[in-house]
Amino acid sequence: MRVFTTVPQEDLRRVAAAAREIEADGYDGVASMENTHDPFLALAIAGTATERIELHTSVAIAFARSPMAVANVGWDLAGATGGRFVVGLGSQVRAHNERRFSVPWTPPAPRMREYVHALRAIWRCWKTGERLNYEGRHYRFTLMTPGFTPEPIEAPAPAVTIAAVGPAMLKVAAEECDGVKLHGFCTRKYLAEAVMPRLADGLAKAGRSRENFEISGGGFLATGPDDATVARAFEWVRERVAFYGSTPAYWPVFALHGLEDLGHKFHRMTREGKWSEMAAEVPDDVVHLFAAVGRYDQIVAAITGTSAASRAPSAASGGRRRAETGASAVTSPVINRAPRP
Repeated sequence: MRVFTTVPQEDLRRVAAAAREIEADGYDGVASMENTHDPFLALAIAGTATERIELHTSVAIAFARSPMAVANVGWDLAGATGGRFVVGLGSQVRAHNERRFSVPWTPPAPRMREYVHALRAIWRCWKTGERLNYEGRHYRFTLMTPGFTPEPIEAPAPAVTIAAVGPAMLKVAAEECDGVKLHGFCTRKYLAEAVMPRLADGLAKAGRSRENFEISGGGFLATGPDDATVARAFEWVRERVAFYGSTPAYWPVFALHGLEDLGHKFHRMTREGKWSEMAAEVPDDVVHLFAAVGRYDQIVAAITGTSAASRAPSAASGGRRRAETGASAVTSPVINRAPRP
């Protein structure tokens, strides 16, 4: 298992010092998000300020960018950091693609498969001199002249991981990618009964080894130094469950627990503009489905499910940096590190 944290994307002037402190504290890496800030800029600063930690976009919105644009920034970050950069991509949901990013919507899993293929075709061209000739249904890349070919780098091309919740995207992750980034909106039951079997099937179909495939995230890690911090973070997780639970794309998780009606309720409330009222509709036991909960002295047992602390209604996170930023309690555990191509 490896542990990642975040950097202050909201203020790029603070990133270098924060990244050096994170590395000194022993974290394995940092992850950036594309919520209110660009996911690449902070990692560029963090990467050039550190020597060891990995740098993951978790995630960058794929379809809002051409694969060529992501290939360029991925190549540059890999070169500048000695190969420590990992591309993490997510499809986002239809409404955000069409109405926030103004890009056309098509079924996301087939398009994401092509996206990964296109990235690797571009990187092969730059690495080996192979002619660029990728043609798919969604993407076509057939022109790369010397004046637009970046300089060689001494590192491998970045590993590619994707975010996945439903069966189609989990299949793409297992068959095509170096790893999968599971959503915080994930329960132990969904992980065991839906995620892992589908990943195993996809890896087997592609003839790939589980040991060479990285799984990160999945659920919320809710912890802090004292009960008051844990209680505040528990409420933050409650808000996240309501927010994500309002999105139909995430309802397979609710369905496994017989909670479909809750998802429909949240969806109606968003349509009515009742965003601030949604969290109150999430019972404590539902929050606990999505989070390992407890103080620092309890959290290991809570993660493994061997302690009653994992059921205490006062828990949810806020490590030092998390508490400062109000961010998620997830520390992104990583299993079986995937080798870079």
